[in-house]
Amino acid sequence: MAERRRRVPPKRTSSAAPDLSAVSSAAPSPAIASVLVVVVFAGYLLMQLVNVLDSAPGGAELMTCVGVPPVLAALQYLHSAPHMAALRTRVLPWSLVLQAVLTFTPLVAFGWQWGGMAGFLAGSLLLLLSRGTGWALFGLTTAAVVVISALQSLGAVNVAYMGVSTALTGLVLFAVARLASLAAAIHASRDELARMAVARERLRFARDLHDLLGYSLSSITLKNELIARLIDTNPQRARDEVAEVLTIARQALADVREVARGYRDMSLLVEAESARSVLKAAGIDARIDVSVTGLSSTANTILATVLREGVTNMLRHSQSSTCSITTSMDEKDTLVELEMVNDGVGAGSSMPASTASSGTGLGNLAARVASVGGGLRVGPGRDDEAGVFRLVVQVPADAVPVADAADPREASPRLTV
Repeated sequence: MAERRRRVPPKRTSSAAPDLSAVSSAAPSPAIASVLVVVVFAGYLLMQLVNVLDSAPGGAELMTCVGVPPVLAALQYLHSAPHMAALRTRVLPWSLVLQAVLTFTPLVAFGWQWGGMAGFLAGSLLLLLSRGTGWALFGLTTAAVVVISALQSLGAVNVAYMGVSTALTGLVLFAVARLASLAAAIHASRDELARMAVARERLRFARDLHDLLGYSLSSITLKNELIARLIDTNPQRARDEVAEVLTIARQALADVREVARGYRDMSLLVEAESARSVLKAAGIDARIDVSVTGLSSTANTILATVLREGVTNMLRHSQSSTCSITTSMDEKDTLVELEMVNDGVGAGSSMPASTASSGTGLGNLAARVASVGGGLRVGPGRDDEAGVFRLVVQVPADAVPVADAADPREASPRLTV
């Protein structure tokens, strides 16, 4: 049993995590991306309205200006917004048909100045249809604008302009909508990584319970069955078995305390490599330097535990794009310090900098650090570091576990902000 508890966990990899390393870590938040989409759509729509109004439209065309563009804008929003997916599924393909009718009817009735509206339709076709069908209809829409413009006696240059304008408008709207969806996917993946971290921790906890307690509980069960059979026929043997059950039960209690307090010996270097992999998958630019050596097993385990909790909090409660994780020794090489700094705290995150120190996770870490004579300091960065969260832990390099500490929270934690 003791040998199993001293075993260092194997290095984990992020093979199951989504590879987002090729995606810019500076991706806008989903809310900002949605605003950008609306601004681009509104800008293109305004340009087309200016073209129409510049042609001195008559009464019927003015009425069309009042009614048609708002409907086209609503349809484009329906076709582009990620959160409209459920409604989109119910109204397709009729919403596309309606958009096509409202796009080409004014173009045929009033003239080429309405041709810019076809760019919205071209973008919707690329967004909503399969690749082959979407590109085929995209080309057909562009060609239709060119043909209708040519039939209205426009010059060759203007006809070419109408075709290029329709194609470029459709491509820009398609790209902006796709980039907004990508930004939402990046931020959703961070939540998924946080859930994966919790799932891994639960799995590790289950494995510890199985490894540490499975044998003990099985032995207790078997010996109690034996005692039940011996208690009348061989009382002395039954008493000997009871003594053995007590020994096993005490060991099981010690095992439970290990699982509840920090589990097994852990490696700071192994945990740092795992953190590097997870942060890379989350699209966070991480600078990690944990090259200190000569640490005791207890110091190694505490620092690794703090690192794991810090990374989990970063993924779950912030919108970080960069972070640094470093270690250093004091001048006498007796005290080791681990510092974690990340941005993305405050606006857009679920843990404002002003309340970063709340929560049971950091409190438990502070208690564990205090049990070996160390200290934990958390809170916002310096005055010139807006939106930055800093976690600093110091423990003796030769730290040893506190004897007979049933609960790490019985120590006096030093959690400062």
